[in-house]
Amino acid sequence: MAMILGLTGGMGCGKSTAARFFVASGFRLLDSDQIVRDDLLCRPDVVAAIADRWPEAVDPSGRVRRPVLAGQVFADDADRLWLENLLHPRLHDRWREALAADPAARWVFEVPLLFEKKLENWFDFTICVATTSANQIARLTERGLPQALAEQRISKQLSLAKKIELADFVLCNDGTAAALQRQVLRLVAELAVNR
Repeated sequence: MAMILGLTGGMGCGKSTAARFFVASGFRLLDSDQIVRDDLLCRPDVVAAIADRWPEAVDPSGRVRRPVLAGQVFADDADRLWLENLLHPRLHDRWREALAADPAARWVFEVPLLFEKKLENWFDFTICVATTSANQIARLTERGLPQALAEQRISKQLSLAKKIELADFVLCNDGTAAALQRQVLRLVAELAVNR
């Protein structure tokens, strides 16, 4: 039965891990960050707009230097909003294309800014993956992000407490991957019964 889930959470909370468990349960995944990284930031019109605003963020071969771009947009709210306004309409077009191509599928959309951008109406249910702030910082620093940058980037998103409050369901990712997987399986079973 067709269903569209919106999966969100703070940076380092485990959204991608949870998304993999939904995929293993038969859902199709749309990863918004991956679409931005692998498609939108490679489009000539997007690259040209970024190069016009931040020449240093595009290398001589025409590839976006993502760390340079991230440094710009996380340091300045006006720059961040400019980039979001450039990318988000194109991202939403990709969502529409995917849904139109397989309208009967069960979908999980990984959307970091789901509540920040008021995208709840796209989804049948919203799910927040949550963990402690200490876990968030530890996971981000393990990925190579300095602690100060990790804290800065987390501060640019809606608080995790607010996301938890707004979500239809919450997955707690303070333990093992297996514990998170069990929660996903329980939720999938519950959604199947209630549809």
